[in-house]
Amino acid sequence: MYVYINDEIKKASDARLSVFEHGFMYGLGLFETFRIYDGHPFLLDDHFERLERGLQEMNISWRYNREEVFQNLKKLLEANQWKNAYVRYNIAAGKGELGLAVDPYQEPTEIIYMKPLDYASKTGKNQKQGRILEVRRNTPETSERLKSHHFLNSMLGKWELRGEEGVEGIFLTECGHIAEGTVSNVFWVKNHTIYTPSLQTGILPGITRSFIIQLAKKLSFHVRVGKFPLQHLMEADEAFVTNSIQEIVSLTAINDKQFEKGKDSLTDVLLDKYRQYCHHLWKSEDIFNKMNEI
Repeated sequence: MYVYINDEIKKASDARLSVFEHGFMYGLGLFETFRIYDGHPFLLDDHFERLERGLQEMNISWRYNREEVFQNLKKLLEANQWKNAYVRYNIAAGKGELGLAVDPYQEPTEIIYMKPLDYASKTGKNQKQGRILEVRRNTPETSERLKSHHFLNSMLGKWELRGEEGVEGIFLTECGHIAEGTVSNVFWVKNHTIYTPSLQTGILPGITRSFIIQLAKKLSFHVRVGKFPLQHLMEADEAFVTNSIQEIVSLTAINDKQFEKGKDSLTDVLLDKYRQYCHHLWKSEDIFNKMNEI
């Protein structure tokens, strides 16, 4: 397998990082995960807008250029001989001295990881069970939750599940509101209205979350965003979680609550529509462009 690191494509076994990399020493780094469908990086602009915003918070100088990023992705796809892939695009602070830096990081470390995803095998109706976690979602360290190298809270949630397959842990906030999954955003449906937690709960501003909200509005579904207690979720008619790799995953149960989806499941409608856009869309707002009508 090949990786991209600082303008070079190398075998993963040959890639090297400095021991003075501040992304390793102090956790100063961010990443985006997204999928490539038949060579197209779905919602790339949205991912990198979020990445740029977070890097500014971390005092790391880096600017998104779609064409440059796209060419880097194409080169790595070609090196690995893939068309469909899981991508982790990582920007770390770069090398520095021992101690906390004050000046901006001007030479960040740029790494692209990939692994193959067979699109044909991913077009079924994904399902999981949900489990309410005992560990609570921590409070973000900045004005919004960043997709940073610091992943301990999510790891604590995963460890609580003891490696159970097909189970997504769901965090509550310290105040008892629904937050998010260990690697996902959470949605549920009650009386044909779609609900999802507000960013004010401290959740990650998920790219797929944002797209689903936009898509639901385009389809004239009623969407409510806010702070909701656990009981609200447990009274839902259906529930699902989202992220950029797994797309939309239906929850068959949360704890002892079972969900029985009918023929008119909004989860399935959204997933079917989602997959009509993933081969050509660069950003969520473009679904309202007549040129992108399906």
